[in-house]
Amino acid sequence: MLPELRTAIPGPESRRLAAELRRHESRNVTYLGNDFPVFWERAAGTNVWDVDGNRFLDLTSAFAVSGLGHGPAPVRAALHAQADRLLHAMGDVHPTREKVELCRRLSAITFERWGAGEARTLLGCSGSDAVEAALKTALLHRGRPGIISFTGGYHGLGHGALAAGGLPYFQTPFASQLAPFAVTLPYPSCRRCPFDCRDASRLGTPFPACSPACLDTLRREIDATIRQHPIGAILVEPVQGRGGDIVPPAAFLPLLRELADAHGVLLILDEIYTGFHRTGRLFACEHSGVIPDLICLGKGLTSGFPLSACVGRREIMDAWPESTGEALHTSTYLGHPVGCAMALASLDEHLRPETAATVAATSAAWTSRLQRLRAPALGDVRGLGLMHGLELIDATGAPNAPLAGRIVTTALRDGLLLLAGGPAGNVLSLAPAFATSDEEIAFAADRLQEYLTSLPGSIS
Repeated sequence: MLPELRTAIPGPESRRLAAELRRHESRNVTYLGNDFPVFWERAAGTNVWDVDGNRFLDLTSAFAVSGLGHGPAPVRAALHAQADRLLHAMGDVHPTREKVELCRRLSAITFERWGAGEARTLLGCSGSDAVEAALKTALLHRGRPGIISFTGGYHGLGHGALAAGGLPYFQTPFASQLAPFAVTLPYPSCRRCPFDCRDASRLGTPFPACSPACLDTLRREIDATIRQHPIGAILVEPVQGRGGDIVPPAAFLPLLRELADAHGVLLILDEIYTGFHRTGRLFACEHSGVIPDLICLGKGLTSGFPLSACVGRREIMDAWPESTGEALHTSTYLGHPVGCAMALASLDEHLRPETAATVAATSAAWTSRLQRLRAPALGDVRGLGLMHGLELIDATGAPNAPLAGRIVTTALRDGLLLLAGGPAGNVLSLAPAFATSDEEIAFAADRLQEYLTSLPGSIS
């Protein structure tokens, strides 16, 4: 459904709750401004209603979690049925059949489906949990603590995941507590090439055929890093999310797979954001046919419950010793029965042929409309599947974060939920639900075109 245009955002109840939250929550968590936030009350499909009764069209899928839509019926049914039976168990001591089934299914849809044999899984509660499980696995398997990661990478905010990230904003305040085990190398981007190989003709092309000089330079940097440091793994997002919706060159992941094999290091793919059809395939690595050693999953895994997974080749995961009654890596809520039940229902939906068909059709419609946007302030339109970034620039070509902020707040008043991302905060990030209608896409695209040419900070 289309939102009803309005200007009284946030409403009185949202403002009251914001004042209450300001008194009681750590002030660094929720941004509280004159027109932010609205407080969600309920959601269904592509729509969200706030506590004041306003309806919004969600172009974020709530941080890319709700690709199947808010509250898909099969997932809600699984939640209710499981909660009625058993609300909590003892995941690493006395687990549930749902945990067993989920681990089996994750093996089946990843490494077994890729023809790489059975896999083993470490479950967690957040994306950061999954990444840190992968980092520990790499150390146990290879015996080398070093990690190669990439600029713009976002892997979570636990200390281990944070140390392996590539966004200084999150790292700098805690640098004195972070272990220096990660070497950060440039993530290839055809918009802002870190190796000065930018080719404007390739902008807006999914998985562009980037200049060979770019990846040749990266190859030399990775070779040198592995020679100079005790590197045990390469950690990378197949498509960067919070780093600005960066789609790398087509040869990037194959290059990493080649170098990991040549040097005997593990390739860890962080598909917490990109997994479960977000980029048009069940997993983003399937666009290039690259099989990782470990894959980190979350967000769309459950369609709305805090549960994540690190899934890896059996021979690699078996670097973990057999449990003697005290697990080395666990948590109170590991394998939570409600989360596992929701994940199983969500996987059923993702594996239906109709889901892939819906994703393909909606992706084509979104891409077509976004590629038709025209504005001097629009520096780049990029993306893959249902994961797009609109990079905004000023008259000098520099990042235009103020305009991105104005668009996000203006869109909120018009009933559109948007997010701004990228290291400079100048990328409008779109991660809509798979079943967004043509009418909703047209409405959103028309509003974006209007914002890009009429708001203060746009280039005339």
